[in-house]
Amino acid sequence: QVQLVESGGGLVQAGGSLSLSCAASGRALSTVNMAWFRQAPGKEREFVAAIRRGVGLRYYGDSVKGRFVISTDNAKNTVLLQMNSLKPEDTAVYYCATGRNTITGDIAYTSNYDSWGQGTQVTVSS
Repeated sequence: QVQLVESGGGLVQAGGSLSLSCAASGRALSTVNMAWFRQAPGKEREFVAAIRRGVGLRYYGDSVKGRFVISTDNAKNTVLLQMNSLKPEDTAVYYCATGRNTITGDIAYTSNYDSWGQGTQVTVSS
């Protein structure tokens, strides 16, 4: 069973940047798809970004495209999310997740992920 621990959240002003980190234990991240999701109060969990194992292809949600970058540090078994040009609407709890062996449908579906971290709060003030 893989365990995921997110860190790096906090309070930042609009236009600022934050870098989130997700450390994994129990499985090498290079062998799985990895993703970040977020959930704001009263809203459904939203896909943010994913990176596909092996080929390293990256996918982004429309609302963060061009501002966020997902990457991995295999030596540290960590997946990162660099968030730039933050907006108040980026405020949410951010979760990292490891993917199932087989993707069904869109890589952005939460059903394609089977292990989740506890989340880290990101708050962007206007």
